[in-house]
Amino acid sequence: MSPLSVPAIRRWNGEISSALQGAALPQLLKQIYANRGIKHPDELVLGLNKLLPPHSLRGIDDAAELLADAIEGEARVLVVGDFDADGATSCAMAVSVLRQMGLAEIAYLVPNRFEFGYGLTPEIVELAAAQAPDLIVTVDNGISSVEGVAAARQLGISVLVTDHHLPGAVLPQADVIVNPNQPGCAFPSKSLAGVGVMFYVLSALRATLRERHWFEDHGIEPPNLGDALDLVALGTIADVVPLDRNNRILVAAGLARIRSGRARPGIEALFEVGGRDHRAATASDLGFIVGPRLNAAGRLDDMSIGIECLLAESSLSARERAQTLHQLNRERRDIEQSMQEDALQQLASLDFTTNALPFAMTLYDPTWHQGVIGILASRIRERTHRPTVVFAQAGDGWLKGSGRSIPGIHLRDMLDLVATQHPGLLSKFGGHAMAAGLSLSEAHLDDFQQALNQAIAVTLNHQPPQRIQDSDGALKAEELTLAVAEQVTQAGPWGQQFPEPLFDGEFAVRHHRIVGEKHLKLSLEFDGTDVEAIAFNIDVADWLENPLQRLGALYRLGINDYRGDRSPQLVIDSFWPI
Repeated sequence: MSPLSVPAIRRWNGEISSALQGAALPQLLKQIYANRGIKHPDELVLGLNKLLPPHSLRGIDDAAELLADAIEGEARVLVVGDFDADGATSCAMAVSVLRQMGLAEIAYLVPNRFEFGYGLTPEIVELAAAQAPDLIVTVDNGISSVEGVAAARQLGISVLVTDHHLPGAVLPQADVIVNPNQPGCAFPSKSLAGVGVMFYVLSALRATLRERHWFEDHGIEPPNLGDALDLVALGTIADVVPLDRNNRILVAAGLARIRSGRARPGIEALFEVGGRDHRAATASDLGFIVGPRLNAAGRLDDMSIGIECLLAESSLSARERAQTLHQLNRERRDIEQSMQEDALQQLASLDFTTNALPFAMTLYDPTWHQGVIGILASRIRERTHRPTVVFAQAGDGWLKGSGRSIPGIHLRDMLDLVATQHPGLLSKFGGHAMAAGLSLSEAHLDDFQQALNQAIAVTLNHQPPQRIQDSDGALKAEELTLAVAEQVTQAGPWGQQFPEPLFDGEFAVRHHRIVGEKHLKLSLEFDGTDVEAIAFNIDVADWLENPLQRLGALYRLGINDYRGDRSPQLVIDSFWPI
């Protein structure tokens, strides 16, 4: 095993407050919650009545008025989305709910990432203008579309921007902007996904239409926005935004709908093709089963396939589209595997046993698929524990890059720093702390690599980042049970910045075998207790050459449900020899 696969373990030891100690919860859960900053059991109440009210979202009242005027005026509205799962769920929700509210002329447009790139660009506005919209509504994009919004306004098209990405120094001159991260917005949660922002806008719109007696006067039943929470949960988890309490409320409500059989046909179909039972849906299923299949459309083809799956009204049409997405996801995995092999060859000359790695990893191959570079960046980031940017050809001498970061390095801020210190180096960039995208000339690639490496080195005071893994501690042998596994699973939803509990321990290996070509199935023993375990995507050749009799492991306490036979199973995050 590579030394970089052995993390430094930092055990959480959150202080359990007196209020939390007095709650009717298992002691293990009290400690897990305390480790995540929970001080009072009220913070664990995730009813929809605890959602933050919308009034402090800057621009939301104006957005509701603009959309209400469009509905009353029978305007033509065009929703411009993004080509990821957050954008697809935002788009599907906007289209379906606005139709329910009585808007007859509504359509959507998603830029093809290979032809137009991200956001409301002038080229997309030109394409949109062919549909003669009166109003363009952006979802999960638009905050950086200064030129695109200007182009739309010049054509007499009104623009409502709904987004959650960090804004640049200049805001677009849209009619209205709703974004919790825009300057002057007092909304307490800055972590809403794009789909969450649109959910709030539609909630405010419904209230405005009620005040105008629109539904009553036109014999329309006001839509139940609870029906859209399956989309909100999927988009929120798939976009890996921090799960603050507000987002946990949204995700918990969406998961409850999915489990109860009230999800839309498209989401149930995506569970089905992924081999998961939606009645036992977890946030992890949304992130690792449903989300990737939806994202595959935007990565390899056209996200309209995914949006149409989410908009499908019958199980039959939903299954057909979900099967297409499932096949695209298989193709994506094959492409990813090939790209990862290429990338590892590029890294073969680096010394992984010392701190000699660059502060930032920058990789490029002219054959790499533009839609898969973000996933490859994640894989290399995991292997090297360095912020990683992977580039692919964009044509005409241009490259598109997708980056993933590590805790402590705000990737978008690093790109902003590079752009400031090296004017003209970057064509455009945007994103979040942990993920960002950019464009630059192929001739500037080496300069960018040096500039990003230097910016991150300075930020870290030239001290190489250390891989530190937080653990909730060691479980006792008597806690390795199905009952405890169910308690932990149901105690979520877990996700970004509210992570699923991870434990550490040392085990004896009784039996082992390779399953699914690259996964390691283990029978382990700990303190006289036998338990099954699985480690995904291991280095099979290394294991077969050096199988372990004892190992240390970081693991999640999961449930193996094989043909209805449920048992506890350790899902190993990383392991090392003892």
